[in-house]
Amino acid sequence: MDQHMYDEYLAILREEIVPALGCTEPIAIAYASAKARSILGRLPEHITVKCSGNIIKNVKAVIVPTTGDMKGIETSAVLGAVGGNPEKKLEVLVDVTDEDLQLTRKLLKQKICSVELLEGVSSLQIIVEMRAGEESALVEVAFAHTNIVRMEHNGEVLFKKGLTAKNATETDRSLLNLRDIYDFALAVKLEDVADLMERQVDCNMKIAREGLSNKYGANVGATMLAHYGDDVRTRACALPAAGSDARMNGCVLPVMINSGSGNQGMTVSLPVAVYAEELEVTRDKKIRALVLSNLIAIYQKNELGKLSAYCGAVSAAVGAGAAIAYLNNADYEVIEETIINTLGNVSGIVCDGAKASCAAKIASSVNAAILAYHMASERRGFHDGEGLVKADAEKTLKSYGRMGREGMRATDIEILRIMLED
Repeated sequence: MDQHMYDEYLAILREEIVPALGCTEPIAIAYASAKARSILGRLPEHITVKCSGNIIKNVKAVIVPTTGDMKGIETSAVLGAVGGNPEKKLEVLVDVTDEDLQLTRKLLKQKICSVELLEGVSSLQIIVEMRAGEESALVEVAFAHTNIVRMEHNGEVLFKKGLTAKNATETDRSLLNLRDIYDFALAVKLEDVADLMERQVDCNMKIAREGLSNKYGANVGATMLAHYGDDVRTRACALPAAGSDARMNGCVLPVMINSGSGNQGMTVSLPVAVYAEELEVTRDKKIRALVLSNLIAIYQKNELGKLSAYCGAVSAAVGAGAAIAYLNNADYEVIEETIINTLGNVSGIVCDGAKASCAAKIASSVNAAILAYHMASERRGFHDGEGLVKADAEKTLKSYGRMGREGMRATDIEILRIMLED
């Protein structure tokens, strides 16, 4: 791998693996609102939030962090304007106070916020408009959760950039491919990635333990450990599920994300950490496995797009399965087959919004990835021409990526219609 590609792969990891407080879609709304408030310079009298369907889908049923039990777009926008700190981006609500929450509840009762659906736009798009007296402000976010593409004050454009997915990142994702990801994971200098990988595991393990210890959502993770035992396979499924239990249901602990998602960040990291501990591998091998898992997930999401009807837990679990194979000293061919076997099994799981059941989808996806590895280790698997499976893992990944990106567009629209019905 030449130095340019090496540097880009490092930059991709650093760009994607960052801390976030709460589900990233309501946080993106709070961030845009906090930024608009900073432009307006005063508390707004009215806020209009215009969102793409996928944003609405992912905000509808999750508790906004720091609120205890409050949900929805209006809560996210008003709280962002009242107590958000835009400088902290995906941790925008970390400094919210009890006084901020009281004022937010008061303003919500006054119905100062209205919501509109944006149609014919990117799957991740938010426009927050606010006014107070004669003053107005606007902030638009698109393609990535903190990617501001437009800011206005009193109708004057303060900032604007091209509305394309390429402008949402500073890295070149076209360089990603499975073989180079594998080679990079094996060759990367430990000092370049160790701190990031270990912070991801430490941070995500804390919220997983919280999800196991207290009542959040449906307590999927705790239920698994109570009824399935605590062997390595069950722990690998239960820990990220428990983290999702907590995160989807109001826990204020941060998560180190992957591909804009805390659920995916936990899924790529915690099963790998569990297997690394069980197998008693070296620190070096554990970190390389985490690099492999994260980059494979990022690669798939680059094919799928940030938000779609395709459940991101699947792409994250594919990365985890490949890393578990690597921890078990599997060769590249077995890792490839693990990827194929996972996709051939659970790629049909749909995303019907962020909510408590995300934890169960994580558990199912990780379980499928572990099965995929065991099948691959015995040279068993799904073959070219069977459904969307192609001749190798690279082609198979792109095949399922196309299905999720292009084929499931109509599914995505219908899911939103059903969710918005009374």
